[in-house]
Amino acid sequence: MKGINKVLVLGPHTDDGEFGCGGTIARFIEEGKDLYYATFSCAEESVPEGLPKDILLTEVKKASAELGIKRENLLIYRYPVRKFAHHRQDILEDLVKLNKEIKPELVLMPSNNDLHQDHYTIAREGLRAFKFTSILGYEMPWNNITFETRSFIYLEERHVEKKLDSLKCYRSQIGKKYANAEYIKGLARTRGVQIGVEFAETFDVLRWIIK
Repeated sequence: MKGINKVLVLGPHTDDGEFGCGGTIARFIEEGKDLYYATFSCAEESVPEGLPKDILLTEVKKASAELGIKRENLLIYRYPVRKFAHHRQDILEDLVKLNKEIKPELVLMPSNNDLHQDHYTIAREGLRAFKFTSILGYEMPWNNITFETRSFIYLEERHVEKKLDSLKCYRSQIGKKYANAEYIKGLARTRGVQIGVEFAETFDVLRWIIK
C-alpha cells in the first residue's frame, strides 16, 4: 500500500487486532511501515478460572512481538470489558490524543456492524476521533451479521502463518471456535479466492481519503 507509512490498529480487547487483521499487520511491518497497536482492555473479568488475571496482558505482549510490532508501539489501556459504553467520553479522549500524537495515515479498527458492545464503542468513537483519516473496518465473522467486503489486502502464506503464530500466544483463548487455525487459514483462503489470489484479509471501507 504505497503512500501510507504510518498505521494505527485499534483493538477493543487484546487479541482483536490479531484476529481481525493479523496478516495485514505482518505484511505492513514486513514492508517497513510504522505500525502502532492500541488495545483498550485486558479483559481481566473474562479470564477463565484458574488463570492469572493479567494473563492477557502477558499474551498480547508476546503476540504483538511475534508479529514484529515494536514494544514501544504497543499501547495498552485498562478499561473494564463489556463496559466501554460507560466510559465512552474517556475512550474518545484517548483516541483523540492518539490521533494528535501518532498522526496515522490509516486506521484499522472494528467494523460499524460489529455486534460486540465494546467493539461498537471503539468503532463509533474511532470515526469521531479519526474523521480526517482513512479508516478500514476489519472482519470478525462471529460478531458480524452483515459485513461489506469492499476492500481486500493480498497476503502471502507467510503473513497468514505469522498471524497464526501470534494467535498461538493466546493460550487463554484455546477452545474458542474462532481460534481454530484451520478456520483462520480457511477464511484467509476464502477471501483470497474472492480476488483471485491464494490468501487475503477483507475490510469494510469506513473512510477513504486520497491526498
